[in-house]
Amino acid sequence: MATGRNAYGMPGTIDMPSALSFPDADLSVAHSRFQVESRTSLAFQITPRLTGAFRYSYIGAGFSYDRSFALQYRLLDEGRFVPAIAVGVNDLIGTGQYGGEYIVATKSVGPALRFSAGMGWGRLGSYNGFTNPLGAIDKGFETRPARVVGQGGNLELDQWFRGNAALFGGVEWQVNDRLRVMAEYSSDAYPFQNGKTFNRDTPLNFGISYAVTPQWTVDARYMYGSELGLQATFAMNPKERPKYGAGYDPAPPPVRVRGQQALVATEESLETRLRRDLGAQGIVLNGLTVQGGTATVEVANGRYSQDAQAVGRTARVLTRQMPDTVDRFTIILARNGMPVTSVMLSRDDLEQLEFDRDGTEFSVARATLRDTTTGVTPLADRYPRSGAAIEPYFRPSYFDPDAPVRADLGIALGGVMEPLPGLRFSGRIERKIIGTLSESNRVSDSVLPHVRTDSSIYDREGETALTELTGAYFFRPAPQVFGRVTVGYLERMYAGVSTEVLWKPDGKRYALGAELNYAIQRDFDQDFGLQDYSVVTGHVSGYYELPNDYHVQLDVGRYLAGDYGATLSLDREFENGWRVGAFATLTDVPFNDFGEGSFDKGITVAIPLDFVTGRPTQRKNYVPLRPIQRDGGAKLSVSGRLYEEVRGAKNTDLLDGWGRFWQ
Repeated sequence: MATGRNAYGMPGTIDMPSALSFPDADLSVAHSRFQVESRTSLAFQITPRLTGAFRYSYIGAGFSYDRSFALQYRLLDEGRFVPAIAVGVNDLIGTGQYGGEYIVATKSVGPALRFSAGMGWGRLGSYNGFTNPLGAIDKGFETRPARVVGQGGNLELDQWFRGNAALFGGVEWQVNDRLRVMAEYSSDAYPFQNGKTFNRDTPLNFGISYAVTPQWTVDARYMYGSELGLQATFAMNPKERPKYGAGYDPAPPPVRVRGQQALVATEESLETRLRRDLGAQGIVLNGLTVQGGTATVEVANGRYSQDAQAVGRTARVLTRQMPDTVDRFTIILARNGMPVTSVMLSRDDLEQLEFDRDGTEFSVARATLRDTTTGVTPLADRYPRSGAAIEPYFRPSYFDPDAPVRADLGIALGGVMEPLPGLRFSGRIERKIIGTLSESNRVSDSVLPHVRTDSSIYDREGETALTELTGAYFFRPAPQVFGRVTVGYLERMYAGVSTEVLWKPDGKRYALGAELNYAIQRDFDQDFGLQDYSVVTGHVSGYYELPNDYHVQLDVGRYLAGDYGATLSLDREFENGWRVGAFATLTDVPFNDFGEGSFDKGITVAIPLDFVTGRPTQRKNYVPLRPIQRDGGAKLSVSGRLYEEVRGAKNTDLLDGWGRFWQ
């Protein structure tokens, strides 16, 4: 039986939890509604045992909208005679409207019947409660302290598993591979809504769940003896290849085997042929040298999400165009004109391993990867190089209490000019066509400098906006070290100077960086004018790639409002480009001065467009879900930050993505 999703988007029956977990890395969006109450949840299976969710709810009864987080951990797997057991916390960081803790057990009886039973505290201990059995350990567990909401967003650890407890339970019957029938006994008395937004006449809930497709599920429920409820859920797994939109990646050119296929005779120069054939693969040829039996090319990957795939396609093109006397290839990967890594390949290996069932393993074992600070002399007409594009843009804003979702849709004109290796000038102008961001009339109540909370004024006054106009220089000051200097209008709210240095050693999963910025706040109309506010900001950053696709980043330093603190980010990243993570920032700004939410925190989701369309591209759609944007813990936004620019072309990430080498 598949794991059901309750009205909170977490593993459960109808409104109550179960002790199950979703498949590892499962990502889902669920929207449920009954009476005036609605909940939209984003749930992610963080590890095989740990499930997390962010929830945005309309409660009614004078409480309007509410944001909350939930976590559940599966302590024990189901066995032949023992149930699965899990423990969970609802409203982990929020206002406490849904605050509650639980321990639950789930056991299957045969292939189609499953039972769950548990004990809850807080909201889940509010109906037919009894004295907390944990009081046998410590009498303090028998009393649940009153929650001091304040600005919200705090961990109220002194409330967990305290106060009265109550029992809940549920049963599920899998009728067939699509239809599931459920019934449950709820221990949630709905103290804020009962008698105000609906009548809770009975603790019993009944429902059916129907899997329309492997991704889409709809649920219908009869809730608490008085209300009908509906839920729609979309679930997918970033670890899996999509079953739609695939097959548009053109096949790679075949390897030319010397002695079996002759080099095609042509009057075109080697440089012209390589540039043409690499360009057809979305790869830019920066430079070329041939010395003895070794050909060295410097290339820029402009298409593939995995640089290993660009290396493989470059190698294939070289076999087709290089004279037979050339038996070794050195491929230098460059980023923004900076040489990053050289990959040395034997032509014999390419000819022997193209169709070998173990070709991936053998080719990576025989390749030599090295950090390189020196590229190839650029082709005579490689620089200057420029380009421009017109594209639509979509800018959303979430969680405004007056309108939970606002957005602008418009057109953007962007341009890039590279006069020399490493030197890059960029600009972008946006023109709003339609949208609602400018309709927000909430006035900032922040006691800190308004470094972010005046964003609605920028939306109103910048319908035609210069969002970026910068000059950036990327360079290699030493082996394993990268540098960047960016000057100009850095983002839509700030201009200034940004400098950065990054140490990313080969063969290591860690990196260390430092960034120092001088930022000046821009005028609201986002032309060329500047305001009086300026600040020196910057961070020392540590990066570490953990096993099983996890990545942690710690930034320590000074933020835009002049506050000092640290940001911890934890992401789970997948080979196909998906990323799901969370971050939290704590600074020396007191929670009361920070305002609503107490401290900056949120969830980030990066969706690679090639996953959806099947067409190779490096573009991603970033979806930041921040409960509220305040001025404390706010960072400057700068394009071209080094870690994300170079990591994909470094030794460790290249090896991790080598499965795409032959594709």
